[in-house]
Formats: sequence, C-alpha cells, structure tokens
Amino acid sequence: MKLNKHMLWTVGISALTSLIICVAVLVLTPYIRPQYQKFFHLNENLLPLSQLSIKLPTEEPTSSPLPEDETVKVVREAQPAVVAVFISSTQPKLSADDQQFMDLFGQNQVQTPSQQAKGPVKIAAGSGFFVSPDGIIITNKHVVQNAAFGTGKIDITVQTNSGKTFPAKVLAVDPVLDLAFIKVDGDGFPYLSLGDSDKLMAGQTVIAIGNSMDQFRNSVTRGVVSGLNRSIVAGDGADSEVIEEAIQTDAAINPGNSGGPLLDMQGKAIGVNTAVSESGQLLGFAIPIRLAQRDLNSVKTLGRVARPFLGIRYAMITPEYVADNQLKVDHGALVLRGDKKTELAVAPGSPADKAGIKENDIILEVDGTPVGDEHSLSSLIGDHGVGDVITLKVYSAGQEKIVKVMLEEFK
Repeated sequence: MKLNKHMLWTVGISALTSLIICVAVLVLTPYIRPQYQKFFHLNENLLPLSQLSIKLPTEEPTSSPLPEDETVKVVREAQPAVVAVFISSTQPKLSADDQQFMDLFGQNQVQTPSQQAKGPVKIAAGSGFFVSPDGIIITNKHVVQNAAFGTGKIDITVQTNSGKTFPAKVLAVDPVLDLAFIKVDGDGFPYLSLGDSDKLMAGQTVIAIGNSMDQFRNSVTRGVVSGLNRSIVAGDGADSEVIEEAIQTDAAINPGNSGGPLLDMQGKAIGVNTAVSESGQLLGFAIPIRLAQRDLNSVKTLGRVARPFLGIRYAMITPEYVADNQLKVDHGALVLRGDKKTELAVAPGSPADKAGIKENDIILEVDGTPVGDEHSLSSLIGDHGVGDVITLKVYSAGQEKIVKVMLEEFK
C-alpha cells in the first residue's frame, strides 16, 4: 500500500512537470533561436527573432534647439548695407556757421588749432544705406549739407560695417525734404530693399540702425511705430524745415543715426531716420520710404530731385480758427504770409499765382481728396509730378470755386 502511494506521487509530479514544460515551450517558441527551432520541430512558419519588427524605446532629447531671434536675422542681413557717413574739411578753420550747424545736430566740437594742422577736420557725421548695387546711398540732407552747398575742400567718406572706407560724392539733394543721395564708385554693393511705408500700423515692430553718437558704428535699437503722419519742425532758425507724414517711433534714434534706415521685421527699409525730440523721451522720427523712393526714381531718370510745387505759404485749418472766424468750412489749408515782409503768401510767378490763388484763400481739396489731418496739402502735391495738372477746390471770399493748376519744378 505504501509503495502504491509512492508511485502515485511520482506519476503525478511527472505529469505536472510535463505540463509545465509544454506550456513553457508554447509560450517561448517565438523567442527560441532559429537554429534550435528545428531541433524542437517547432512551427517553421514563425519568423525568426532577427526579422521581427520591434520598436525599442528611445530617449527624448532634453531640449530642442532655440529658433533664431527675428531681430538678429534682420540685423545680420541688413547691416552690410548700412554705412557711416563722415564729412571733413581741409579748411584751416571752421566758420561760425559751420560751428552752429554742428552744435545744432549734435556733431563733434571744433578741433584745436594744433589738431587742425595735422589733417582734415571732421565737421559732420551721420548714417546712410545702399539702395542699389551700383553704390547709390540715401542719407539726410543735413548730414551732407556742407558738402553740397559749402565752400572750400569738402570730402565725404563712407565706412561699411566691415570697416572698408570709400570716397563719395553728392548726387542730389531734395529741396524740400531732409533727404540726400550720395554715390561711391563700384558695383555689387549689398543694398536694402524698400518696403511699403503706406501700410505701416501703430504698434508695429521696427528696427533702427545707425552710426550712433559718431562712434558706435551700426548700433541697433528696436521699438514700435508709436505714431504716423506726424508734422514736425526739424532744426532751428534758418536751418529748420517742416517734415510732414513723419513716422514716429520709440526705437532710440541718437545723434549720428541721421540718414540710417528704419526697418520692418522683413528687413525692408520703411523709413529714413531724421530727427529726435530733445524735450521728450523715446520720440524719434523718420521720413516715410515712399517719399525717398519717389526722389530716388527722379535721381535715376533726371540726375536730380525734381519736386513739383504750388508756390504758396499755408497753415492747416484748426477747429479753434474755424470757431474764431465763424467759417463755413472745417478743414483745408489757409494761404497766408509769414512773419517777415519777404515771406509772401503766394510766390510771384508761381503756379498758384498764375491760377489766381490769393492770400486768405482756403484750399479744400486736391483732385477730390480733402485737405486735412490725414492728407496735408504738401503730401498731396508731392504725390504728383512736374507738369501735372491738378484740380483744386478753393474757398475764396465766402464762395467755393474750382481751379486748375499746372505744377512746375521747384528751383
């Protein structure tokens, strides 16, 4: 009886062991090396482990590369086209007018007699930028004014961001706007594409590049368009001029930045930096590139800036003026004389004079466009060419009338 029990235990354990082995073979069959599968006569249709598509876990990168900053990209591509502009004179002594000019625009002070004897005296400095591969550069008129209108030996030198220097000459100056065009000999210069300043919006990001303080070449500042169509007076006294349609920006524009580009985030020039407010903070102004483009086309075709003009002095109508004078119109440009006897309301022999426009007339429209805050008379006239015939609506002696005027070239 004891023997039978021992045999039963032995048989049971053997059966259980065999069952475990069978189950293990069935489960582990896919992972048995191919050379042993035949030994066990396993299913030959099973794929070997080496051909199984097994996706192993991979380590995720701890951090991805940072995208390049937009400003860095714009500046890197634009800087080769931006230059520093230096005006120097070999005259032994600067005149009082030259000194006043330098003081006005924040240039370096006159050098001492001992310094003057060693070589040319730098009398002005600013910025500019190439607008064509053949070496045409846009800058401000006040930067090169001494070279364009002065006497004596005046030299213009431009320096690129890479440090190369080139002599330059004045091609043309705008008789009205603070714009000038200079040129260096050569070809293949990097140049900036011109954008569309008419599509600018307040709050849009802009970048200014220029020769700040006459010592920090191609300095970069960034800000936003803080205002459009501003009317400002740049300069002082005899050197002052009204700049209309100016772009206002809080991108810092320092002395020496004059003539440098104001760029959009596509790297296109949308303005020419020209003035900074001394009384306010972060108030810089640029001339819209549309006006510079118009001048550039004139320089390329005629060799000069041909500006159409009407021949009047005027002031924009204000609500206060309308109320004080009980006018029946609420907008327009009032034709009036200046403070000096020589500052006549209508220039003798001018297109306006020939058309019969008189002092105290109010010009209401130009070709159907109202004259007002959005469209100044100067900008509407400037959008035309020399020889164009324009239609003016004029309020004169209490009556409205239509006047045809042929624009002539400003001399």
